[in-house]
Order: sequence, then C-alpha cells, then structure tokens
Amino acid sequence: MIPVAVRILVCTEPVDMRYGFDRLASTAKSRIGEDPQHGGVLVVFANRGATRLKVLWFDRNGYCLLYKRLHRAIFDLPLGTAGARSVRIDGAALAQLLCGIERRTHSRTVNRTPS
Repeated sequence: MIPVAVRILVCTEPVDMRYGFDRLASTAKSRIGEDPQHGGVLVVFANRGATRLKVLWFDRNGYCLLYKRLHRAIFDLPLGTAGARSVRIDGAALAQLLCGIERRTHSRTVNRTPS
C-alpha cells in the first residue's frame, strides 16, 4: 500500500522505455520539475503506444522501478489539462491504471450484397 503522503504523478509526455533509474530520475526533474529522491513522489512514465509503463520512486536508500508490459491491452492514461506536464492521481487510480484496458479492435467488415 502506498502511504497517503506520497504524491503520484503521471508524466503526460511519452518516454523511451530503455531509460534506466538515473535517466528516469533526470527526466522527472527536467519534464515535471520533481526530484524523486527528495520529493516523496512516485513518478509514472509510459511509452508512446501506452503498452509499457515504468514507475519510479525512491525508497529510503535507493531507487525502485516497476516495469510492466501489456500484451493485448493498453494503459488508460489520465489526460492532463492543456500544457500540463503531469497529472496527479491517487493510489486507487494507480492500481486501476496498472490493470490496463483491452484494446479496441477495429475489424474491417466487407459489405457483401447478394447478387
């Protein structure tokens, strides 16, 4: 369970999922103005396709990283206001976000008329 005092921020800009601990921490500082090491913040990053998600936080004496890749689903990322670089969510919203949602498949239908 995530303590209530911890702020959970979802970065609204896609991030390269090859980034590791330090690059993600630097990205949090530069893009959303938060330092995970000193700010009591948990930062959520997603890739452009919303199929991969990384969550970065600092726990006592080191960074922790959760990485999830969805197979036949996407992450339902919250929408921020225009120009917002992050969206704040609570623990319940994070749990729901991590579940993902099924992709909507658009199958082409062929309109066949009897001859």
